[in-house]
Amino acid sequence: MELILYQRDDCHLCEQALDALAAARAPAFASHFIDGDPALEAHYGLRVPVLHEARSGRELGWPFTAEDVRRFLAG
Repeated sequence: MELILYQRDDCHLCEQALDALAAARAPAFASHFIDGDPALEAHYGLRVPVLHEARSGRELGWPFTAEDVRRFLAG
C-alpha cells in the first residue's frame, strides 16, 4: 500500500488529519504539499487534507477520524 497525504502549508485541518493517522496507526505515508503545484491545486483545492492510496486511486477526504482511516486501510 502506497499512501500519500495531500496537504497545504499552515493547514490546521492537516494537523488534525496527521493526528487521526497516528491514532489509527497508519503505515508510513508520503506527505505531499500541493502549494505551488498548479495541477494539484486545481484538483484538490480546498478539499485537503486528502489521503490517497496510489495503487488503487482510492481517496479519503477530510473530515475523517481514526476509525475512518482504519476502514479505508482495510479496503
